[in-house]
Amino acid sequence: MLIHFNAILLGIIEGITEFLPISSTGHLLIAEQWLGARSDLFNVVIQAGAILAVTLVYRRRLWTLATGLGRRENLDYAARLLVAFLITGVLGLIAVKLGFRLPDTVRPVAWALILGGFWMLGAESLAARLEPGARITWAVVIAVGLAQMAAGIFPGLSRSGATIFAALLAGTRDRSAATEFSFLVGIPTMFAASGYELWHHARQAGAAAPPEHWTALAIAFVASTLTAFVAVKWLLGYIRSHRYTLFAWYRIALGLALFGLLRLGYVH
Repeated sequence: MLIHFNAILLGIIEGITEFLPISSTGHLLIAEQWLGARSDLFNVVIQAGAILAVTLVYRRRLWTLATGLGRRENLDYAARLLVAFLITGVLGLIAVKLGFRLPDTVRPVAWALILGGFWMLGAESLAARLEPGARITWAVVIAVGLAQMAAGIFPGLSRSGATIFAALLAGTRDRSAATEFSFLVGIPTMFAASGYELWHHARQAGAAAPPEHWTALAIAFVASTLTAFVAVKWLLGYIRSHRYTLFAWYRIALGLALFGLLRLGYVH
């Protein structure tokens, strides 16, 4: 029963934090200090649940794009999504091959949370002074692609936070438009990353690999999917009338708390 309860908790944490700009890596890292570390396969599966949820949230938008490519605006938007995805994919693979990635340990994640929080505060303030506009320009596409790649290299940065604010600063002043583009780019990006991790797991798996608790895995997947669906729907409503400032201060507070826990020896 305990392993099932822990699986539910980790699934809920992943679902809440994957698409909110507060870093799922940071929260899972903290949770695993007390709930126990999980396998790479477990982490991939719960992330897949969150991706499925955001795909369901945007199912009508995705269907409109897929069936309306004959219309210029849909084709242009789809092309921009593809280019942002390719920028992330190509540069991400290069970074993986070069072994360029910070470890998933508390100290670098805490720094990323704090610096990312101040980056969000500054970006919100600057974006508010710029001319309004919801258009996804090619500058936004490049910025979002680079931001996704950076989030993959620096655990704790938050993929959603990095890409949303890259879009805001690069030319899309509308939070809803920036968030939508960030999430839609994230769908193929995260599916591809999850597929790569599953392929890597299958290659590494052998007789010495620890057995998976498949029931707990399934429970965590369902918990992540349901929670992420609710979290994304809530966020899309929240940002219509609120800035991301609350999340920025939360990140800073969490990062400082992590440094405090490190000093006290409660996390490592």
